[in-house]
Amino acid sequence: MQDFLVDLIMPTQKLIKRLLLLRYKYMSQKNFTFLLAMLIGLLSGLVSVTIKNITYGIEWVLDHLAIVSRNSIYFILPVIGLWLVYLFVKYVSKHKVEHAIPSILFSLSKKNGLLKPSKIYLPLITAPITAGFGGSVGLLGPAIASASAVSSNISRLFHVDRKTRTLLIGCAAAGAIASIFQSPIAAIIFAIEVFSLDLTFASLLPLLIASVSSVLTSYFFVGNSVLFNFNVSSPFALRDTLFFVILGIGTGIASIYFSKIYFAVYKFFERFKTNGQRLIVGGLAIGVMLYFIPPLYGEGFGFINDLLEGNHLHALGKTPFDDYLDNIWVVIALLIGITIFKAIAMTTTFAAGGAGGIIIPTMVMGSALGNVVAKIINNIGLGFQVSESNFTLIGMAGLIAGVLHAPLTAIFLIAEITGGYQLFVPLMITVSMSFIITKNGVEHTIYTKELAEKGALLTHDKDQSVLTLMRLDSVIEQNFRVLHPEMTLGDMLHKGVAKSSRNLFPVVDEQQQMVGIILLDNIRDVMFDQALYQSTTVETFMHNPPEYIIYEQDSMKMVMRKFQDTGAWNLPVIKDGKYYGFVSKSKLLTAYRRELINFTS
Repeated sequence: MQDFLVDLIMPTQKLIKRLLLLRYKYMSQKNFTFLLAMLIGLLSGLVSVTIKNITYGIEWVLDHLAIVSRNSIYFILPVIGLWLVYLFVKYVSKHKVEHAIPSILFSLSKKNGLLKPSKIYLPLITAPITAGFGGSVGLLGPAIASASAVSSNISRLFHVDRKTRTLLIGCAAAGAIASIFQSPIAAIIFAIEVFSLDLTFASLLPLLIASVSSVLTSYFFVGNSVLFNFNVSSPFALRDTLFFVILGIGTGIASIYFSKIYFAVYKFFERFKTNGQRLIVGGLAIGVMLYFIPPLYGEGFGFINDLLEGNHLHALGKTPFDDYLDNIWVVIALLIGITIFKAIAMTTTFAAGGAGGIIIPTMVMGSALGNVVAKIINNIGLGFQVSESNFTLIGMAGLIAGVLHAPLTAIFLIAEITGGYQLFVPLMITVSMSFIITKNGVEHTIYTKELAEKGALLTHDKDQSVLTLMRLDSVIEQNFRVLHPEMTLGDMLHKGVAKSSRNLFPVVDEQQQMVGIILLDNIRDVMFDQALYQSTTVETFMHNPPEYIIYEQDSMKMVMRKFQDTGAWNLPVIKDGKYYGFVSKSKLLTAYRRELINFTS
């Protein structure tokens, strides 16, 4: 077997080496990037089609089980799916299920965009099992994760630099979105907004190539049908402006709720010590929610389409409240329940060990909220009439803008996947209101909060991004002569000053813990007084540094701030509670300038 693998790998390596030589000889970097963008777009489309078909295959098998109807056990199926994912992770993959986009963003900021090959296939297994068995999650995030891993490993194979690798991972994300939603423009905007790519010609054209290539792949396999059946029957009227403002306020508040409940549910599940306990509690909670609110089952595309077609009874399915559905306020109450519990069901699925994405659940929640607002306006008794389909559609955009902090993505995504370009004005009204409210209420999104707390978040702020990309290890200097408190002045001069080219000396105890520093200026006036060589010690002259850099805690932004606040030229680094080295201001600024040139060139 080993000989077979060697025989297989060696020709492949020779072929890649030959391709690289031809590329360096005949193709410019720009054209090579375009070619890779096309390849990644095609592969991203293939990944998206694959993950959807695997999920639909699982659903088909469950639908056609001869033993028992799926409807009679639908609230048990998600628990079975979670158990299968748990067993796969524990005994087969042995890789923890990670959230798709946060893990990619962390890789871009701290790992030079390098993703493990295992991340190509893991989302293609765990996410379809979770969603196929009815987990209340989406498939877009896992598709982006798998496509990004494909892009990262192709980039590594062809020795692409970090900046181009980042762009190509953005191309993979755009390709996945373009393929699933068949919306190339929204896909490009998503990559720019969420991955903080620069909107330049150098980045725009590869993104466009990848998106178009991915859409063509999707057309080849699944045709050119849109996800949602929607035709604008009621165009925007000026008199409805206030209602769309109200919808924007509602989706903004709902977006804040979505983010808050996400972290609250995760915090709740942290109290359980084992994954098995989380699975049992989460599975039971999901089962109860599905029993009372069946539309929480699975992704929810059918639910959205039913609301867009005005068929809310079919959207709600069979519930314990079927005898009361002739009362519109009962319907409104159930839709409000979906709005509230979709975020809880989704997060519970994640916290219990499932895999999936948040974008499609966000759309489900937004569609329910938009439909609720329209129904209340139409039935409150004031004589107003608005299009429930339009509000359902625009409610999705409001939630996407608020939850993801991506207003342009929300506008173009909803417009493209429905063909609803006539609703641009109300889309902009609702989206802008939702984004403003959410941005003021929640500084970071579900994707970025933990990264921001770790100092690992890339943004459109170039200064912030450069500091995030810098590594503390790259500016730590360790060529300092270490002194001890009990050393005499004579020993310090002969063993330290005489053998060092630095004018700064760290003082450490027997446990290598730092107890102070000595500057050459501190001993300049006594260093030639031989009468003090044996009578005085290092402890006499040492003093505390103006500040410490904590290796495990301080981000580069914090390091830069400490230099600014203290005015120091050198600050000591403490690692594991012990002296580790120094960072000098001159080296820090030189590294910053070099990174800034690389980042903006």
